[in-house]
Amino acid sequence: MAVTREDVLHVASLARLALDEESVLRLVSELNGILGHMEVLRKVDTEGVMGAEGVGDAGMPLRADGGLPYPLAHAREQFAPEMRDAFFIVPRLATHEDATESVE
Repeated sequence: MAVTREDVLHVASLARLALDEESVLRLVSELNGILGHMEVLRKVDTEGVMGAEGVGDAGMPLRADGGLPYPLAHAREQFAPEMRDAFFIVPRLATHEDATESVE
């Protein structure tokens, strides 16, 4: 499977990238080179080779959380004095204020 000029232009349009013709041709060449390398790697006989440690669907094991939490330098109330339903209540940013909105 080779990457075509149209493939590059399609992906560029999805990403909203403007590419000149020189860049399109260079990308086609580079992507086809990468696919060529992948084809060579696909042909390598890996029978009996142990897989990489920690790679797979299970992911890496996480260590157990331990120790005491770090104390805050300031009380939580100094940052946001009001809370509701375990969420901080903070003032609305001036850039997000709308005179027609009513704030409860």
